Amino acid sequence: MLNAVVVNLKVSFPVFSDDAKLRARGSSPILKTVTTARGPKVVPLNRLKTIELLANPPVYRTLERARRVFVNRNLRMDQIDLIGFDMDYTLALYKKDRIEELAFRLTVEKLIKNKGYPSTVAKIQYDSKFAMRGLVIDKKLGNVLKMDRHRHVGKVYHGRRPVSKDDRTQIYRNTKIQPSAARYHLVDTLFTLPEVSLFAELVDWKDRGEIPHDHEKIFDDIRVSIDEAHRDGSLKAVILANLAHYVDDDPDLAMTLHKFRSSGKRLFLMTNSYWDYTDAVMKFLLEKRMAEYPTWRAFFDIVIVGAEKPGFFTGEKAFADITDGTTRHAKGPFEKGRVYLHGNLADFEKFSGQGGDRILYVGDHIYGDILRSKKSSTWRTAMVVQDLEEEIVTFQKCEEEFRTLGELETERQRCDYELNYYQMVLKSLQKFQEQHKNELADEEEAALEEAKRRARANLDRFRHRMRVAVEQSDSLDDSLDERFNPYWGLIFKEGNENSSFAEQVEDYACIYTSRVSNFLWYSPLQYFRSPRDSMPHERP
Repeated sequence: MLNAVVVNLKVSFPVFSDDAKLRARGSSPILKTVTTARGPKVVPLNRLKTIELLANPPVYRTLERARRVFVNRNLRMDQIDLIGFDMDYTLALYKKDRIEELAFRLTVEKLIKNKGYPSTVAKIQYDSKFAMRGLVIDKKLGNVLKMDRHRHVGKVYHGRRPVSKDDRTQIYRNTKIQPSAARYHLVDTLFTLPEVSLFAELVDWKDRGEIPHDHEKIFDDIRVSIDEAHRDGSLKAVILANLAHYVDDDPDLAMTLHKFRSSGKRLFLMTNSYWDYTDAVMKFLLEKRMAEYPTWRAFFDIVIVGAEKPGFFTGEKAFADITDGTTRHAKGPFEKGRVYLHGNLADFEKFSGQGGDRILYVGDHIYGDILRSKKSSTWRTAMVVQDLEEEIVTFQKCEEEFRTLGELETERQRCDYELNYYQMVLKSLQKFQEQHKNELADEEEAALEEAKRRARANLDRFRHRMRVAVEQSDSLDDSLDERFNPYWGLIFKEGNENSSFAEQVEDYACIYTSRVSNFLWYSPLQYFRSPRDSMPHERP
């Protein structure tokens, strides 16, 4: 199982997020007259609520599972001095179906306009369920596949058509899947989900003879087109025109960051997005949310845009100061209120005066944010997995079915043991009979035949029980997969094993959760404890 422990959390900080006026975009703080030692004074009501937060913590209660932080490796927050955040899909959670549909449509438009694809391609409908993180595209064969942690291929689609178990085995049984090889493309970010669905659709068009390109050419054209949609600003222009339509407005985010700062921790923003887009999104998320922070930049001690991760962690690109609309070389140290461009790991630690495991970086990208920072530094890592909330909620609805599945697995193991046992008994009796063929008395012969009859009867009985258990188990397994995702099942599982995506989360993220604001329910000095590791021989 994925090494994740649920900290039995109790709320240590309330959230007053029900005041619609405080959330109104661009509204002034609600004012209230209070009596002070110097007479009446008008103060912002949200500041009064902050004082109430600090002075009157609520009665502890259990936190709902979907909003918890899960632990792979011990992490003591009292030993973290500097906390960094990515923006896209970390601080800013996008409304997945809407933004994926948008990216899909813009990519199709560019394929038609710039790559000569037939205009009828525009009729393809986007299926948001077809892609998930952790899938691998086989560009050579036009397949999309899902692997477990041992890189065993469990599910395969050729285009949108499922590949049979026999064909899947024939293709991949003796093939060592290396996701980093040129033949394959690992789907490791939420940004790349639309291209998976589009690739599968166009593979079917190619197989029907409606597109002349081979599978690799189709994939490359999609990659170029979707990158262009990001690079030329067409995608972001649509998002900026209606931020509320595409970006989730988390009412608890500002208070979460404030709580970290109130405990003495410094915060930094480090995003690959550039200034204009970053400024607009962060204003939407944080501006005028708390009286203590006149602008969103006041929440952060350091702001870095255009960081170009993962190259940030391995390269030597210099920092530039772009605060005043001009670009000049930044010599350090970092100054609060200024905005920096590009940069590298070594200079960051030098300019911030902080390094190593006193830094926690929170991101969503398994490679760009988590894996590379882990391999290139000793920073601690927290991963935001937006899909986690829906997966946990669905899992809780299916708890009874999962218990039944576990019982069926136990029954299969019992039947397998009994079948092996009675096969051994029958073979031993047969061998004994052959060895003493002309020596046995009638009474001994009869005893042997009766023993063989009982062994065969038990074999028949346990074969029947095994068939029933397998049929019920397979049917229930398929039904559960359908509940989570009709094509791929659970994002963190493949068969009885953790999925390759789950393995990466376990290997490289110290902790993981579904959104940054989940930290609001924990002390900023929380000791996140991981479960004790155990090997199969140590388990009951």
